[in-house]
Amino acid sequence: MVIHFQYEKKQVMSALRHHFISRPEIKILLIIVNLFTILSAILFYMHKIQPLSFLLFSIMWFVLLLTFWTILPLSVYKKSYTFQDRFSMDFNDNEVLLQTQRGSLAWAWNDFSSFLETPFFFHLYFNSRAFFLVPKDAFTDLESLQETRNLLKRKLLKPKT
Repeated sequence: MVIHFQYEKKQVMSALRHHFISRPEIKILLIIVNLFTILSAILFYMHKIQPLSFLLFSIMWFVLLLTFWTILPLSVYKKSYTFQDRFSMDFNDNEVLLQTQRGSLAWAWNDFSSFLETPFFFHLYFNSRAFFLVPKDAFTDLESLQETRNLLKRKLLKPKT
């Protein structure tokens, strides 16, 4: 099955946010900062800490949210020329073939470790940090989308959750 696509910035930003926020180390960091912020709010309300402590944890929470929600995805988007190209991608039983005006690249199915499906993309992971985004709106109809979804499940066996 061959698809043709070009990336849309809003969708890519959403996919990058999802990737960063789903990382285990970032999840743990966000949970810890949220707990300390809530604890500082409770202690501030009970007059056990000074307003400066509450303000400090609130600022930390805001900076983390801003970093993982805006700054990090935007910096990756701007640095990568991949998101400016036009692509053709062929999914078949042997490999995934990616073509641009500059050349082509074929990946065997065992080059991928897993995949993740989000609202706009299939994330094809090579390892826990490297992945390729395949836009779902590049598929011409629901049948071809479902066929590709089944192929990914069959070839990669373990969908990433």
